[in-house]
Parts: sequence; C-alpha cells; structure tokens
Amino acid sequence: MEKYYLAALQMVSGMGITNIRRLLACFGCAKNIWDASEDEITASKCLSEKLSRRLFRQRQQFDVDTAASDWDKRGIRLISILEDDYPKLLTNIYNPPAVLFCRGNSITDKCLAVVGARKFSVYGKSIAYTIAADLAKQGYAVVSGAAHGIDTFAHCGALTKGQTIAVLGCGVDMVYPRENKRLLDEIAEKGTIISEYAPKTQPLAAFFPARNRIISGLSIGTVVIEAAERSGSLITAEMALSEGRDVFAVPGSIYSEQSRGCNHLIQQGAKLITCAQDIYEEYDAVRDVAVSKEQMPSMTDGEAKIYNLLSYDQAISIDEIIYKLRANVTNISFVLLQMKLKKIIDEASPGMYVRSAKGRI
Repeated sequence: MEKYYLAALQMVSGMGITNIRRLLACFGCAKNIWDASEDEITASKCLSEKLSRRLFRQRQQFDVDTAASDWDKRGIRLISILEDDYPKLLTNIYNPPAVLFCRGNSITDKCLAVVGARKFSVYGKSIAYTIAADLAKQGYAVVSGAAHGIDTFAHCGALTKGQTIAVLGCGVDMVYPRENKRLLDEIAEKGTIISEYAPKTQPLAAFFPARNRIISGLSIGTVVIEAAERSGSLITAEMALSEGRDVFAVPGSIYSEQSRGCNHLIQQGAKLITCAQDIYEEYDAVRDVAVSKEQMPSMTDGEAKIYNLLSYDQAISIDEIIYKLRANVTNISFVLLQMKLKKIIDEASPGMYVRSAKGRI
C-alpha cells in the first residue's frame, strides 16, 4: 500500500518530490506521513504552513483504501519512485514524479520521444509516421503526448511495428483529445499510457508543460518534427537539453510557419535528421540497421500511373491528375478510392492526394 500513500501525497498541490523526500526522511514511509498528527507534521518543519494546510485538507477529503480498490478494479497500476520498475532515466531529471499512474504494458528503458506541432503539414505527417515506425521496428518505445497532429501520427506509426508510450496531461482514464479515443484504447492494449495526475483528473493548460518533462525524461533523445516558434514541442526539447539528453530536428521549408521552431533548433545545435538511420548513428549499440526504404506497392497499371504523379509532401488535386493522365486511366475517381483502401495514398484534404507513408512501412 505504500505507493498508494505516496500517490495521495503527490496529489497535494505543490507537494513535489523534494518535499516528499524530506517527509520520508523524517517519518520513514508514506503511510506514517499520512497518519501523522498535525502537531507532528508541524514539528518536523518539513513543510511550509501553507503546504501543511493543503495536506491536512487532502487527508480529510481523500480515502486511500477506497481509491486503491477503485484503481485496481479499473486496471490502473501505480509505479513509485521507490520501486525497481520505475523508469531509470526518469529518476535522473529535476523533480521526477513520485508516482506514475499507468495503463497497459510495463515501461521500457529504451525510449525515444517524437513530438511536434498540433497544426501539421502533409510533409510532417509522413515524416512522423515513418520515423516512429522505424524506431519501433528497432525496439525503441516511441514516447509522445497523444496530442492532435504530429504526436498522433508518431503513435500510429509506432503501433505498426512495436510499442509506444503516451504521456498525458490528465488522468490515464480520461480521453483527451476526444478524437483520439480509439488511438488511446489501442495504446492501452499494445503500449502504455502514463500520467503523474490521478485518475479522473481533467486536462488543464498548466498540466501540459509539466507533462513535457516526463516525455523528455523517459527518453534518451527527443525528435522534433514541425514546431512553430512558440511551440510546446520546443519546451520538450529545452527540457531534454537541460537534462543532457539528445535533441534531433527534422528541417523544413524556411517559408513554413510550422518549421521555424525546428530550423531554429538546428541553428542552436540540434542534430539535423532526415530518417531514423540518422538517429541510430548517435548510439553505438545500433548501427547500420535496415530502415524503411521506398518500395513500390503492388498496383495495377492505372494505379501505378497515378502513384508516379504523387509525392509525400505536395498534394495534387483530382483535376490535375485527370489533366495530366488524360485518357491513360479510365474512371480515375474509382481508382483513387481503391488506392485509398489499399493505403497506397491519402486524401490530404477533399480532392487532394498524396502518397501514403503507410505504404512504405
């Protein structure tokens, strides 16, 4: 039950690992802290008067046994910093969570973060999906924040070949963003969902910068794919740098708002990468591995003609396809539909088509 008492202490606003460690040194274990009288807490001089009051209110409002039973029934596991299965890299960051709430598999120590903008381009989507799939194929757990955009495509790519870890800025039983419900369900089944926030905690804007330190803290390196100048992804990169971790960035057009953050990171010394192989070269343990290369999917003659017109980053309209092919392919709308069903192409926006990164994995 010790980790449940640690979780209860962590839920006190402003408590933090430093105060918890100070209390543990004084009282021996989390249960003793929880059971201590107000006079004992005050006499210990471990907490400020304001924080002591918050702890006393929390003890009156929160029943540890009831919460433990509820979390267990719903398959929510707790990993405390006092246990051997707590991620070792995470213990080395400033202010690591005392407790992680988890759904899904155990957390591996071989992790790389892939993060980026919520507002993405076709180029960013393709790169995120492909790099994450390649990393997962080589045994890395791809860590990201389950946000709309690049995070989502990184999780999706990783799930095709291996594991992924979603770090939430809310409880692990919450669905945020709502459109990622199916993705989060799949991650809970095949990967891991974690949070430092207790179940039923709603997402708040203030939680996400703190969440980012866990994303970078779990990972030996952080890959940034599309980030504006004031992007949360840059916060993650800065946290990685502050902890002595590697930062990689995918370059983009100098005219693209979504690429300004990445290009700035490269100017500041982040390693420029264009594929997963560029990341592997930084680590002696993994070199000259096979990564996804262009492979022509199995296609009919008409599909091949359309495919050869398309690229991964610049969408082409159906009108332009019809004009360029003229009479070489009949019933182009039907052929495009079949290619979408085969995951050879994607519809970037209504009537606009690109090659699908999924066809390369």
